[in-house]
Amino acid sequence: MSTQKELAKYAGVSAGTVSNVISGSTQVSERSRQKVLEAIRVLNYRPNLIARSLKTNRTSTLGIVVPDITIPFFPKIIRGAESAARERGYFLMVLDSEGNHDREIDMIALLHAQRVEGLLLVAAGGKKWSADNFARITSGTPVVCVDRLPDGLHVDSVCVDDRNAAEKGVSHLLAIGHKQIAIVTGPLSLENERERLQGYREAMRSAGLSVQDSLIWIGGFDRRDVARACQPGLLKRKDRPTALFATNGVTGLEAVRFIYESGLSIPKDISFVSLDDFMIEDFFQPSITSVVQPAFDMGYCAVKVLLDRIAKGKDHSPYEQIRLPAALVVRDSSQAISRAERKSQRSVSSESLA
Repeated sequence: MSTQKELAKYAGVSAGTVSNVISGSTQVSERSRQKVLEAIRVLNYRPNLIARSLKTNRTSTLGIVVPDITIPFFPKIIRGAESAARERGYFLMVLDSEGNHDREIDMIALLHAQRVEGLLLVAAGGKKWSADNFARITSGTPVVCVDRLPDGLHVDSVCVDDRNAAEKGVSHLLAIGHKQIAIVTGPLSLENERERLQGYREAMRSAGLSVQDSLIWIGGFDRRDVARACQPGLLKRKDRPTALFATNGVTGLEAVRFIYESGLSIPKDISFVSLDDFMIEDFFQPSITSVVQPAFDMGYCAVKVLLDRIAKGKDHSPYEQIRLPAALVVRDSSQAISRAERKSQRSVSSESLA
């Protein structure tokens, strides 16, 4: 097995430079770093992580817990995080909580036992974290929440600009003539879900429309919860909304499933927009209009924030809240409302005002 001295000789640099590159130090020129990385590849160098961690009290390892690795959105976050970690000499361990809060706690405890230097968390949702319990489980390990921000936790976070993203989706439906727009949400125990609901409210009010409680459907990430939320509004024959906005891809996918199971079609019976790309657009007919989150960038940025927090110390500075912009991608699932539907909407609006 190659040694660091052999790496230094091959790369034509000092042993200290090799050590700095392997440890992720930023005090190395890019040219020297590339020479060392090339030597590592050619000589097939494999560091003894256990010995190094005992000597330096560092593992150069980060962890990430996601709620469901089979949903394509989360591997994109992981890819961004892994890319940023690798650039800085860190390894990334990936664990799946299976959307279960208790398992999420176990996964965080496992990563802590593996002595990761920092943790990225995409929360499972559902049950609320308590600040005391979170502090006990993480045991001082710096944490950055990604995509989902649990209520009551004071940590660094990298998410989409949730309120603005929801406004984009709802405003698109308003612009093509819809007024009776329903919203189906994930669990409101997550702050970002509440922000997206607020974005819906603001878009409706900006259009001069009242926000009807009957069009706010509180769902979740579970298929049964989404079906229960959608059923009263979708199955009624009269005054059914002409459009539905879903606040995330998991909830949106289950809403689409329920729409089809109910014998309705998109966009003929109801136009549909989701916040989150389904990532499998080629399999959907019609294709789904989406407000797309920059998943790779979220993961990449989250690691930068996490490493900054590790360098500064857990309580050194105010927590960062990074909010990235989302992009509206218009496809076939949202169509302009017909004249007959416009007339029906005016009638419903007049009755509600009366």
